[in-house]
Amino acid sequence: MVSGSFASAVNSPQPSDATALLDFKSKADLRNHLPYSQNTSFLFCRWRGVICFQDKVVRLVVQGLDLGGVFAPNTLTRLDQIRVLSLQNNSLNGPIPDLSKLFNLKSLFLDRNYFSGSFPPSIHSLHRLRTLDLSQNNLTGPLPTWLTSLDRLYYLRLDRNHFYGSIPPLNQSSLRTFNVSYNNFTGAIPVTPALLRFELSSFLSNPSLCGEIIHKECHPSPPFFGPSQSSPEISPPPSVALGQSEELHGVELSQPNTSTKHKKMAVIIGFSSGVLVLVGSLLCFVMAVRKQRNEKQSKAIISSDGVAAEVAAVMQIDQQENELEEKIKRVQGMHVGKSGNLVFCAGEAQLYSLDQLMRASAELLGRGTLGTTYKAVLDNRLIVSVKRLDASKLGSTSKEIFERHMESVGGLRHPNLVPLRAYFQAREERLLIYDYQPNGSLHSLIHGSKSARAKPLHWTSCLKIAEDVAQGLSYIHQAWRLVHGNLKSCNVLLGPDFEACIADYCLVVLSTSVSEDDPDPDVTAYKAPESRNSNQQPTSKSDVFSFGILLLELLTGKPPSQLPLLVPDDMMGWVRSTREDDGGEDNRLEMLLEVAIACSLTSPEQRPTMWQVLKMLQEIKETVLMEDGELDQQIGML
Repeated sequence: MVSGSFASAVNSPQPSDATALLDFKSKADLRNHLPYSQNTSFLFCRWRGVICFQDKVVRLVVQGLDLGGVFAPNTLTRLDQIRVLSLQNNSLNGPIPDLSKLFNLKSLFLDRNYFSGSFPPSIHSLHRLRTLDLSQNNLTGPLPTWLTSLDRLYYLRLDRNHFYGSIPPLNQSSLRTFNVSYNNFTGAIPVTPALLRFELSSFLSNPSLCGEIIHKECHPSPPFFGPSQSSPEISPPPSVALGQSEELHGVELSQPNTSTKHKKMAVIIGFSSGVLVLVGSLLCFVMAVRKQRNEKQSKAIISSDGVAAEVAAVMQIDQQENELEEKIKRVQGMHVGKSGNLVFCAGEAQLYSLDQLMRASAELLGRGTLGTTYKAVLDNRLIVSVKRLDASKLGSTSKEIFERHMESVGGLRHPNLVPLRAYFQAREERLLIYDYQPNGSLHSLIHGSKSARAKPLHWTSCLKIAEDVAQGLSYIHQAWRLVHGNLKSCNVLLGPDFEACIADYCLVVLSTSVSEDDPDPDVTAYKAPESRNSNQQPTSKSDVFSFGILLLELLTGKPPSQLPLLVPDDMMGWVRSTREDDGGEDNRLEMLLEVAIACSLTSPEQRPTMWQVLKMLQEIKETVLMEDGELDQQIGML
């Protein structure tokens, strides 16, 4: 209902949403089919296809009008309260603009136009999106893996475009409509509970797709570590190389000229050339000795007079041969260990050997509490993460104790844990092989680069990451009665679908120096009070404390050492001051903050269990969904 006189309305400042609609018309409506004008802007809530709520546009449905222009940037993208935007069947062309400011958008219909360019990256910011239809356009390029993080997605149509590459492993339980037909997708369709719901009609006319879902065998099967063989090459993000050159038992690290600012340290894992020469020489010598023995045996048959002498010579040659073979085994043992075999965990398929691992090219990723981690690219395109444990930190841990513990840790399988695939030990050398996580650590996501001040994550991202980590920790505590012992943001990695995956779990128990003072104040801040400056082993309650600090780090974007010691009432004000406007979500931030405070209480007895923490986070999610549903119901009644 519009109040006030016509004259006052005309003379008053033009509403911002009306200006956004007029700016859109000027670029999109080349055939003048939209009856929007500046003279009637005070009545913009009555314009065709426009629905308002408290003088803000919440729904815009402009379809089938053959507009013929472009969806220009900084036009409709200013409608910050819009829930539904439909421009389908309009002959719009050009790229889809940045939609990241439409943080309340729930339904987006841009189908049956002529939009070009790649899949719009700004959709990653639309945390409430449920319906997305980009079908029948001219879009191209691969689909982003973060599509799996849109956890409310109900309806997704991308058919009849020019998308290529692999289909992300969508696994949203809410997904009910899905179609990627008539594109150029390749490789195996991921077998997830969500995608298994859909029939062949959802994948038609993608000749290079294969897999169980469409009953078409893949040749060859794609490796589980690296990208699909049939997928286009996608370079992983660059990793930060740390430290100086060193040589470590067959692990040779070489560093290019450090004056080149952006060059990475190259790590070559393999047999040294000197050892190869030695082994080759010994093998050649054995062959020569065998030849000599055969010749002497032939002579012994011809001349019986020298039988005794020849028998003695042959015995001597056999002894020399055995000694040389033992030398070869010892030389090889310096690099391949006692048996030369990796121990694969939990029934894992043996997709590579230690020899392949040692020949892999690799990058130094970083140094942690218990050792050094490398990214290794094997010759069969598998990419793994190799952690070389520091022998000085493991003390007198015996071979048997190490094997038993690795059997337990290697049996852990959960979507929010980085899986341990295999391990190796020989003398003082101990290697752990994990899946490589392509999207870096949570620490990098929160804090960004040192040259740029990172903004705190959106509260929905905080909730999603916190729930992922809580799921993983609760699984460790409940199902296996183990503890992490070293939880921090750099030990939470982002998987291919940007899910949070816990790394370096259950290893601190092997260390003889778990509680020594660490010079890094952030590492100290993660430790529970009862585990500082003592020899007490970590417990499930000390993991809960570390989780509380991690959640505060998520909410504020501040390193743990910069978190103040405040009473709960003051803490909310401080957390709010660290964040810019977050869409008026103070009550939701407060709920997350209450969880963080409960976890980081000084007394371990007063802290909740990780199972209780997980339930708290899931209740927050349910509350938010209910509140959003009530508001949407009010808007839907208009």
